[in-house]
Amino acid sequence: MRGTFFRPLTAAVAIAALAACADTSGGKPAAPTDVSTSLTADQVTLTLAYTDDPPTKALIDAFHAEHPNITITGQQTPFSDYVKSIKLSMASPTPPDIAEYNPGAMRSLVPAGLVYDLSPYEKAYGWSSGFPASSLEVLKSDASAKQYGTGGLYAVPGALSVLGVYYNKSLVAQPPTTLGQFEQSLAAAKRAGTTPLSVGALQVGGFQVWNALTNVLGDEQQYRDWVYGKPGATIVTDGAKKAAQKLADWSAAGYVPASANATADSDAQANFVQGKSAYLITGNWAAGAIAKEMGDKVGFFLLPGASAVASGASVAYSISAKTKHPNEAAAFLDFMRSEKAATIQFDTGFMPVNNTVQPTATGVLADIAGGFKTVVDDNGIVPFPDFASPNMIDRLTAGVQGLLSRKTTPEKFLADLQESWNQYHA
Repeated sequence: MRGTFFRPLTAAVAIAALAACADTSGGKPAAPTDVSTSLTADQVTLTLAYTDDPPTKALIDAFHAEHPNITITGQQTPFSDYVKSIKLSMASPTPPDIAEYNPGAMRSLVPAGLVYDLSPYEKAYGWSSGFPASSLEVLKSDASAKQYGTGGLYAVPGALSVLGVYYNKSLVAQPPTTLGQFEQSLAAAKRAGTTPLSVGALQVGGFQVWNALTNVLGDEQQYRDWVYGKPGATIVTDGAKKAAQKLADWSAAGYVPASANATADSDAQANFVQGKSAYLITGNWAAGAIAKEMGDKVGFFLLPGASAVASGASVAYSISAKTKHPNEAAAFLDFMRSEKAATIQFDTGFMPVNNTVQPTATGVLADIAGGFKTVVDDNGIVPFPDFASPNMIDRLTAGVQGLLSRKTTPEKFLADLQESWNQYHA
């Protein structure tokens, strides 16, 4: 999912964007006034800036069908330009009314008071009981936007995702139910002359494997604290080290292709759907394309562990502090938990925000829906690790490449991640 992983800006661009975000708010996040769930009958036009599609366009159309007097105009920006673009546009005199949430951008937009703290709407609409708790938690932060999981609510999820394992049913008879069984299956695939695990370590696919292993081998709260920036948190833990060591061991055993570090995510996925590997670890956002190619020959399961824990993220939306129609913008956010939105979210390859709605599903989509419900019911959705600091994605990518090529050690890998965290949260 492109919206999950955020490339950091260059120093020059970052400085310029931060300067552009400065306003007269005195560094205090803005809060909406005159909060109401009652909407105007007048004709209203809102603009929504976004990068991920689907499901944004389909959700806009469905909301307009229910509220014909509210027109939402979508402004889509390529992913590679979105962080820079949204920082500048939100600081302009005429910002979009609604913007797709991006943690890289929010690190400056929240302290500058350019997006609303939506806590009053959360209370008015009852969002705390209408959305999965973990999906809102990740969208909360303190006023400095350095510590997440606490403080104000700066966005609402529009679709959810979860990280798991796809398997080729022609090569794997039954999905493993323990991590030990999974490793045995990897070994069996290797002996049979099949690539066990397709990995695209040139991009994010490599650290997704480490991430999934850390989810099941590490302490969930330690990991959450680290990603959210809780003072004193660390990724140098026994669980994260075990995960890094296991990934290195899998590479040494030949379970990961020797070419993984030069393989893009799209190529790793293509190799899997073409039957060249038994397994692929990625998120539900790939389900539509994979199912189209493989039909009923593909299944999905959460990497097994002692409890149901998996990384996930959301396409989420924030409201500009300068909008003239905050109540109408908030109504669009509230629409995300409706049954109609749930169907759109599911049909476009994402998980519904409202997990009490169970759209009809078959095949791999049914597998994903079942796994997702299990982990949400256990409040086991945790954020992705690149959320932890602005340049964490680069540390993760290079570090996992080092583990796979055996040019770095688990200890050095984790120390580098923690160094990035310390530099940002000092």
